[in-house]
This record gives sequence, C-alpha cells and structure tokens, in this order.
Amino acid sequence: MKIAVSSTGRELTSTVDPRFGRANFFMIIDPDTMEFEVIENPNVSAMGGAGIQTAQMIANKGVHAVLTGSCGPNAFQTLSAAGVKIITKVSGSVQEAVEGYKQGRYKPSSGPDVASHYGMGYQNMPQTGPGPGMGFGMGMGPGMGMGRGRRRMAFGPGMGPYHFGPFQINPAQELQFLKQQADFLKQQLDAINNRIKDLEKKGGVNE
Repeated sequence: MKIAVSSTGRELTSTVDPRFGRANFFMIIDPDTMEFEVIENPNVSAMGGAGIQTAQMIANKGVHAVLTGSCGPNAFQTLSAAGVKIITKVSGSVQEAVEGYKQGRYKPSSGPDVASHYGMGYQNMPQTGPGPGMGFGMGMGPGMGMGRGRRRMAFGPGMGPYHFGPFQINPAQELQFLKQQADFLKQQLDAINNRIKDLEKKGGVNE
C-alpha cells in the first residue's frame, strides 16, 4: 500500500513541502519497504487548477493516503472522491513523516485547511539549500489591508499576505497555519546557515 508525500526535494531527507497542489515534488513511497518513486509536479507554476490537476495525478498513482502541509478545497474534494485519505499539518523530513504515519501519529483531515490558490508565492523554492532565485519576500509592511471586510488574511513567504477570500478559518486553524509556516521557514533558515558554514570552511568566495 503506497502513500504520497509532498516534498521540496528528491530524497527521503528532503523537507515535506507545506503545499499540496504546488508542491515541487511528490514521493510515492511503500511504507513497508521504503522504496520510493519521485514525481516532479508539473503544476507548480499553473495559473489555476493546480490543486485539482495535482490531486488527479496523485490519485492515478493508486496511493492510499497523502501526507502534506496543507490542502485546499479543490484538491481535498478531488482526492476524497478518489478514496484517498488526506493528512495535513505534516512537517519535518519526508522520512520522519513516513515514520510518523507508520506509528499512527497522524489522523486523516476532515476538510481543507487553506483556501484555493494557496502556495503561489512558494514557486521555485530551493530544494536542498541556497541557490539561484532564492528569496523570501515576507510582505510584512504595514497597511496591507488587514481587517478590511470579512476576509481573513495571513502572512506567508514570497507573496505578502495570503488572501483567504470567502474561505473562512477559525483562529485556531489560522494559528496552526502560521505556526506551520514559521516551522518551515526555520528549516529553510537552518539550511541556509549550514550552507554558509560549508562555504566558509571552503574559504569563502574569491574576491
């Protein structure tokens, strides 16, 4: 019985991608043998429909469950219709996620936990440390429309505040969402600092 894990890279040590529809990669894994297949997600930069298309792609792989950080309503509905269990709020490495699944630490989600189009600002994120095109614009400037109307907003890396639109989340869900983003950013920062140390050990950059 296979499971799918959204991943930022191609290895078991890669970090679980907090997105589903726009995850960089998916690892299709047999939890018993830990044999895996890596799938590059062609929908990372899709203008629309990424959740549905990615969900259909993963469902066609015959997986029993999906482990990911967050899942929007369109992807959730598509996966559920295919009989695939969705487990969200998963973080850490892919291997840690699989071990947690095997130990029964995760429970299937009862519904989507982010709005449609979530994750569009995470495109082209690094897989295993710093590289070209890497930047996290936090969009944390004041006066970005917080509190206007009924729309809930939260900050996310790469695109300023996330706009949840008519999709409503309660304070507990928003808190969990923000904690998850903070955890992901911490992991990325640790990777950056480790890379800096590696480069410093090699003598730095030629001036």
